[in-house]
Amino acid sequence: MEREFKLNDKVVMKKPHACKNNEWIITRMGVDIKIKCLKCGREVMLDRQEFKRKLKGIIDEKV
Repeated sequence: MEREFKLNDKVVMKKPHACKNNEWIITRMGVDIKIKCLKCGREVMLDRQEFKRKLKGIIDEKV
Protein backbone atom coordinates (compact mmCIF):
# COMPACT_ATOMS: atom_id res chain seq x y z
CA MET A 1 0.00 0.00 0.00
CA GLU A 2 1.35 3.38 -1.01
CA ARG A 3 1.55 6.11 1.63
CA GLU A 4 -0.73 9.04 0.98
CA PHE A 5 0.56 12.51 1.79
CA LYS A 6 -0.89 15.94 1.10
CA LEU A 7 0.15 19.57 1.17
CA ASN A 8 0.90 20.88 4.71
CA ASP A 9 1.33 17.38 6.20
CA LYS A 10 4.04 17.06 8.84
CA VAL A 11 6.35 14.18 7.94
CA VAL A 12 9.35 12.40 9.47
CA MET A 13 12.29 11.56 7.22
CA LYS A 14 14.65 8.61 7.80
CA LYS A 15 17.81 10.70 8.28
CA PRO A 16 17.97 13.92 10.32
CA HIS A 17 18.82 17.29 8.82
CA ALA A 18 22.11 19.01 9.71
CA CYS A 19 20.28 20.83 12.54
CA LYS A 20 19.54 17.38 14.13
CA ASN A 21 15.82 17.49 13.31
CA ASN A 22 13.97 15.02 11.08
CA GLU A 23 10.50 16.62 11.14
CA TRP A 24 9.43 18.50 8.01
CA ILE A 25 6.29 20.05 6.51
CA ILE A 26 5.30 19.63 2.87
CA THR A 27 5.07 23.09 1.26
CA ARG A 28 4.78 22.23 -2.46
CA MET A 29 3.67 19.19 -4.40
CA GLY A 30 3.93 18.28 -8.05
CA VAL A 31 6.51 16.27 -9.93
CA ASP A 32 8.90 17.49 -7.23
CA ILE A 33 8.05 17.82 -3.55
CA LYS A 34 9.33 20.74 -1.48
CA ILE A 35 9.70 20.23 2.26
CA LYS A 36 10.61 22.72 4.98
CA CYS A 37 12.50 21.87 8.18
CA LEU A 38 10.42 22.65 11.26
CA LYS A 39 13.47 23.59 13.34
CA CYS A 40 15.70 25.76 11.13
CA GLY A 41 13.35 26.65 8.24
CA ARG A 42 15.59 25.28 5.46
CA GLU A 43 13.66 24.20 2.35
CA VAL A 44 14.66 21.20 0.25
CA MET A 45 13.19 20.01 -3.05
CA LEU A 46 13.19 16.29 -3.84
CA ASP A 47 11.73 14.40 -6.75
CA ARG A 48 8.67 12.35 -5.79
CA GLN A 49 10.39 8.97 -6.01
CA GLU A 50 13.31 10.07 -3.83
CA PHE A 51 10.90 11.63 -1.30
CA LYS A 52 8.93 8.37 -1.02
CA ARG A 53 12.15 6.43 -0.50
CA LYS A 54 13.38 8.75 2.27
CA LEU A 55 10.00 9.14 4.02
CA LYS A 56 9.70 7.37 7.36
CA GLY A 57 6.15 8.37 8.31
CA ILE A 58 3.45 10.99 8.52
CA ILE A 59 3.03 12.74 11.90
CA ASP A 60 0.10 15.07 11.39
CA GLU A 61 -2.31 14.91 8.47
CA LYS A 62 -4.14 18.10 7.53
CA VAL A 63 -7.64 17.51 6.18
